[in-house]
Amino acid sequence: MNRIAILRLPGARRQKGVAALEFALVATVFFTLLIGVMEVGRVLFYWNTAAEATRIGARVAVVCDINSSQSTGNPVVRDMQQLLPILKPANVQVTYLPSGCDATSCTSVTVAITNVPVNTMVPFVPFNLTMPPFSTTLPRESLSSVGGTNPTCS
Repeated sequence: MNRIAILRLPGARRQKGVAALEFALVATVFFTLLIGVMEVGRVLFYWNTAAEATRIGARVAVVCDINSSQSTGNPVVRDMQQLLPILKPANVQVTYLPSGCDATSCTSVTVAITNVPVNTMVPFVPFNLTMPPFSTTLPRESLSSVGGTNPTCS
C-alpha cells in the first residue's frame, strides 16, 4: 500500500495526533513520579544531614564555653547552620546535664533539633514535611574556652 491509499482509509484522519496525546498523558504521570522520587531522596538527605548537624553541634558544645550557647553569636548553631542552612536557632536546643551545672560539674551535653520543616517541589502534589527530632549526647570535656583560646568557639 502506498501513502495515498493509507490516508484514504476510513478513520485514518481521526487517529492523527493520538500518539502525541498519549505521550502527554503518560509523560505527565511519569515525570511527576520521577520528580517525586528525587524529592524523597532530597528529604532523606536532609534528614541524614540533620543527624550529622546534631553531632557537630554536640562536639562544639562540649569544648566551648558553657555560656556560649545562650549568646547571640552561638558557635553551636553557627556550625550546625553551615551544614544545614534550613535550620533556625529556634529549632536547636542545647542542654547541659545535670541542669544548673557549671563548666566543672556538668556530666554531659545534649544537642537536639526539633520542628524543622522541609518543603518539597513535587508537581501537582506539593507537600511539606517536618523532620523527626534528632539529638546527640556527648560526655563533658572542657566546657570552656578562656580568652578565646579555642578557635572553634570564636
